[in-house]
Amino acid sequence: MGKVRVDSFAISVDGFAAGPQQSFDDPLGVGGMGLHAWFRPTRTFQRSVMRSEGGESGVDDAFAARGFEGVGAWILGRNMFSPSRGPWPDDGWRGWWGDEPPYHCDVFVLTRHARAPLAMAGGTTFHFVTDGAEAALALAKQAAGDADVRVGGGAATIRQYLQAGAIDSLHLAVAPVLLGSGESLFAGLDLPALGYRVGRAEPGERAMHVLVERVA
Repeated sequence: MGKVRVDSFAISVDGFAAGPQQSFDDPLGVGGMGLHAWFRPTRTFQRSVMRSEGGESGVDDAFAARGFEGVGAWILGRNMFSPSRGPWPDDGWRGWWGDEPPYHCDVFVLTRHARAPLAMAGGTTFHFVTDGAEAALALAKQAAGDADVRVGGGAATIRQYLQAGAIDSLHLAVAPVLLGSGESLFAGLDLPALGYRVGRAEPGERAMHVLVERVA
């Protein structure tokens, strides 16, 4: 059985995973794009998201690449798939990533509104789970088999799985920015009481990489 992981999840120094006033034009809120300035220059981003050659190697890229290794299924909150709310509109929206998302496996999207599975180029199929986080995790583990399940976010989804003690490891990319307000990753969580500890920290070219582990 594989592990349940969070990888390459960017937060600000003051703990926010998105800035205030999130919108279609500002999906990460005001200032939120600065959280991912470490990821966009990497070779992994260029290959997996942009499907192009080039990009930088180094510590940041090594952590980014590690996040895609050994992953057999993903879990996403609805906002990570679509900017819409409520019942699904018939607007042709197929995700933020174009015709070929970077997942290349089954992706389970948490939602309150049913929708048929969506198969995309490159082997990605989005499944829309209305039975809650526990059901989504069970489906993702079944789909992943011996591989790992990666929880991609957003912050509320990760908090829910941390609170349940379901996440085995959490890789945070701490960006050198302050957002002041927005969506806090750690709001309402006592990680030591939940059995988590810092495993190690390593400075990258544009972010500090912190690995948080669940103590057996």
